[in-house]
Amino acid sequence: MELKALERYLDGLLNVAAIRDYCPNGLQVEGRAAVGRIVCGVTASQALLDAAVAREADALIVHHGYFWRGEDPRVVGIRRRRLATLLRADISLLAYHLPLDVHPVLGNNAQLARRMAWQAEGRFGEQEVGVIGTVGAHARTASDVAAQLGEVLGRTPLLVGDGARAVTRIAWCTGAAQSLFDDAIAAGCDAFVSGEISEQTVHLARESGVPYIAAGHHASERYGVEALGAHLAEKFGLTCEFIDVDNPV
Repeated sequence: MELKALERYLDGLLNVAAIRDYCPNGLQVEGRAAVGRIVCGVTASQALLDAAVAREADALIVHHGYFWRGEDPRVVGIRRRRLATLLRADISLLAYHLPLDVHPVLGNNAQLARRMAWQAEGRFGEQEVGVIGTVGAHARTASDVAAQLGEVLGRTPLLVGDGARAVTRIAWCTGAAQSLFDDAIAAGCDAFVSGEISEQTVHLARESGVPYIAAGHHASERYGVEALGAHLAEKFGLTCEFIDVDNPV
């Protein structure tokens, strides 16, 4: 498959043009023109780049790429080493941040919900990146939800607030979405699940009575890019391998 055709397809599939973000989405580093073997991963770390080189990948697709707003733009140090790795191996880097969070089927939020058997009913927050829905026919406690998350994600989440609170309506947004907690409460959730938690979030959970469950940024965002790679393999016959570089947060 031609790189430009792959870029056009992904940009359209993930509706990149309609989403404001903190980084460029799509092709960030251009490599060879033809793509047959793709490595997918959460973050374009040196470990993932080295794995892509070892597998002789033509392209790397990630959720967290480069060139974030407010970063030092100079190509020095770690950035220089990462870019040199890609350029020497002629590997393209494609990154999709918020577009991969919000996609209704392949997105991080949708993929987490599928594994947890949550049913989405609405969206909230800036650009409607947050999701609210139900945990099932019968109310469960926040502690039950946290325990299930731990089993599904393979990582013990942090539960702040009343673990005994019954949860029927649950709100969630993977990654670093603690700033959406107020919006989740306003949307009428019984508990909120995200990846990270901030100091002030603890107090809001205690004082509002709405439990906050921090499931891990990396842990909660592994499944979108993995699903995207599987989709490309099925649709175009490309070889796509998801590599999970361990990250404890």
